[in-house]
Amino acid sequence: MATINTYLNFNGNCEAAFNFYKSVFGGEFTFLGRFEEMPEGDGYKVTDSDKNKIMHVSLPIGKTILMGSDTIGDWGPKFVQGNNFSVSITPENTEEADKLFTGLSTGGQITMPMENTFWGSYFGMLTDKFGINWMVNLEQSQA
Repeated sequence: MATINTYLNFNGNCEAAFNFYKSVFGGEFTFLGRFEEMPEGDGYKVTDSDKNKIMHVSLPIGKTILMGSDTIGDWGPKFVQGNNFSVSITPENTEEADKLFTGLSTGGQITMPMENTFWGSYFGMLTDKFGINWMVNLEQSQA
C-alpha cells in the first residue's frame, strides 16, 4: 500500500526545523546531506554561503518519512512560506495527540485547539514556529 510523505522547503533554517521536529517526534535522521556534497553542474553552482545548508533530510515518523531541504540559488525552487499545505498527523490515542500538538505548537500559533468535533474526531490545527501548518486528527473510535 502506498504511503504519503511530506516534503518541506525552508529558507535557510531547515536544520533548525528538523532538529525541532526530531525533539517532538523522536527518532533519528536516516539521511542528512548538505549542498556542499552535491556535485556542481553546468546549470548550477553552490555558493560558499549555501554549502552548509541542507540539501535533503529524512526523519522517519511511524510508517512515513518527513523530508525537507533549504531552497538556494536561481536554479532551485523559490521559497514561499506556508504555500497552501498542511501536514496531517493521525495519532494512535488521545495522549499522543495532545503530546504532539503541545510540542509542535511551542513557539507557534494555535489556530484551532484540540477538541471534539462535530464530525467525530478529536482535532486541532496550528502553525509551528517555522510557519508550517499542522493538523492533528484522532477519530473518536480510537480515542
